[in-house]
Amino acid sequence: MKAAAALALGLATATAAAAQSQALPQVTVSATRNEASPFDIAASVDVIDGGHLRAAGRPEVSLSEGLALVPGLAARDRQNHAQDLQLSIRGFGARSTFGVRGIRLYVDGIPATMPDGQGQLSHVDLASAGRVEVLRGPFSVLYGNSSGGVLQVFTEAGEGAPQAASSLALGSDGLVRPGLRVGAITPELAYVVSANRFHTDGWREHSAASRSIVNAKLDFKRAEGSDWTLVANAMELRADDPLGLTRAQFEASPRSADATATAFNTRKSVRQNQLGLIHEHRSTGGDRLRLMVYGGERSTVQYQAIPAGPQAGPFHPGGAIGLDRRYAGTDLRWTSQATLGQSGLEVVAGLSYDRMQERRRGWQNFSGSALGVRGPLRRDEDNVVSNLDPYLQAVWQFAPRWSLTAGVRRSSVRFSSRDGYVAGPNGDDSGSLRYGATLPVAGLMFAWSPELHVFAAMGRGFETPTFNELAYRSDGVPGLNFALRPSRSSNLEVGLKGRSPAGTDWRTQWSAAVFQTGTRDEIVTQTSTGGRSTFQNAGATRRQGLELGWSAVPAPGWQLQLAQTWVDARYRDGFLTCSGTPCASAAQPVPAGNRLPGTARSVFAAELAWQPARGWRGGVEVRRSSRVFVNDANSEAGPSFTTVAVNAGYVFDLRGWNLAATARVDNLLDRRYAGSVIANEGNGRFFEAAPGRGYALKLAGNYSF
Repeated sequence: MKAAAALALGLATATAAAAQSQALPQVTVSATRNEASPFDIAASVDVIDGGHLRAAGRPEVSLSEGLALVPGLAARDRQNHAQDLQLSIRGFGARSTFGVRGIRLYVDGIPATMPDGQGQLSHVDLASAGRVEVLRGPFSVLYGNSSGGVLQVFTEAGEGAPQAASSLALGSDGLVRPGLRVGAITPELAYVVSANRFHTDGWREHSAASRSIVNAKLDFKRAEGSDWTLVANAMELRADDPLGLTRAQFEASPRSADATATAFNTRKSVRQNQLGLIHEHRSTGGDRLRLMVYGGERSTVQYQAIPAGPQAGPFHPGGAIGLDRRYAGTDLRWTSQATLGQSGLEVVAGLSYDRMQERRRGWQNFSGSALGVRGPLRRDEDNVVSNLDPYLQAVWQFAPRWSLTAGVRRSSVRFSSRDGYVAGPNGDDSGSLRYGATLPVAGLMFAWSPELHVFAAMGRGFETPTFNELAYRSDGVPGLNFALRPSRSSNLEVGLKGRSPAGTDWRTQWSAAVFQTGTRDEIVTQTSTGGRSTFQNAGATRRQGLELGWSAVPAPGWQLQLAQTWVDARYRDGFLTCSGTPCASAAQPVPAGNRLPGTARSVFAAELAWQPARGWRGGVEVRRSSRVFVNDANSEAGPSFTTVAVNAGYVFDLRGWNLAATARVDNLLDRRYAGSVIANEGNGRFFEAAPGRGYALKLAGNYSF
């Protein structure tokens, strides 16, 4: 690790993210709530422009398409829309078997992570995304529970004369994605409204999916210094679930689905609607008051491949799940400009409240001899989780070349469950518990020169169990697993940020960060069989690594970007786990020194693009990942892989339209690899095969009225 760091710093090859390279001096980010250029923040912050997400013929289906050039971030497209993408930052979130875990997600300021720490990104509209911000390292703790990192998506603002944009992506395996976006700005209103429909037959058997998204952002200017923003989003998803594959299945027939997936017709359907309102008032002295309120509902029905036999037990919750969730919250924030001594001081004080109410039901997934249908009720409970978090942070420019950023958040998360299914030996399993932590962070930035900044930061975080992790107990007894404790972490980061001097013909910028995170009471899988996982607290873990990259604009229209991440994530303490369910006592050892499953030791990404405003354009992308262990025992691993993608297109004007046609080939060399793995899958179905060579054609047009 030390040798790699010395080499990296000596070569000065590290990057901020994709789109920063051309416009960083004009970009400000809100990742630390103190709006500033990423170059001036004492943290690893990357910005991906929305145009990059839609460039190079990307079909705009998954956020993973455009995030490969963010160091420290692993966004794996599972080719399974029933389980969402697999997202991890510096090893946090890698163990998640579905959805996003351990990372705070926000879309236009509205949490896409519930108060318990479980998040999802299936409702993100890439067609109208203006930018994505990714915050890594200690300052993530300012967002409270489960902040191994923070990812925020912002819808672009309406601008210019009324404009309509349409796009159509067609590709392998029945991919069809039409979309339409309109937007404009007037003295009183700026608006963007977007609608998209997506369908695929799926590369694997039993992996078809359809999704519809409508997204709107309306910015009202009611008076000088007073702005209102209304954001609305609706999403509907239906997806088959092919499940994972065993090693033998993966090697013999990677496009197959497990036989139980087709027998039980494993699938998921989701409907989500949400609305948010943001008001910002600016005083003549530069102070700002910001109020955000939001609310939404999300309904999920999922059919799993649990055999009928185990469901005969009186305590089994069934193989079909219904979740009806209502969520709401608010964030009130005051930002004040002041002085301390002779230096500028910006202070942010706020209070965040979020609440999610869940109706969780379970049914048998069979009726008589019919499989994959809703049978008798086996579980019925009402769950509530909420957090109330005050926070305070400040940036002090205490010397011409020095700045100090510090903050603290008091996070309190409360869970409660009321059991409505009391039958025979299945008694009342109601209960409640509360977790709390004080989360401090501090960072120091030194401007060595206008082209080189040095920073260091440290902080403490914590991660509570989610309701899905509390939902089942290893002993087979019903009720929530209230014995689980939150994990707590100490985070340290040291880094450099550099760029070429102004006026240089060959414009470059780079960044490097060395990090280490120590965690105690890590939440790990205890059992995973029959479609059910239970969890326990292990001892200590350590995640340490190095993030590098480099980006350059050697000439107008050309862009070269590189990103390299090394992560060494290991258990520092050994622990015992179970090999089956029910499990009266854990007996299978996991030795200290084993790697955390789901984490690749080395990930590399590179892109070379030629993208002039008009005429021919094209590019090439390379991705490489080292092997990934799939279980705590480190007895199996997904193999390392290297993939290449190419694209070529043409942009032209025709009768007021700006038109573009782009052809794209992914996995050009037709490599066989596992795009993602399911950590600790108890049936040995660890592997989710990635597609072979795939093709896509994308047509896009813009018209200004």
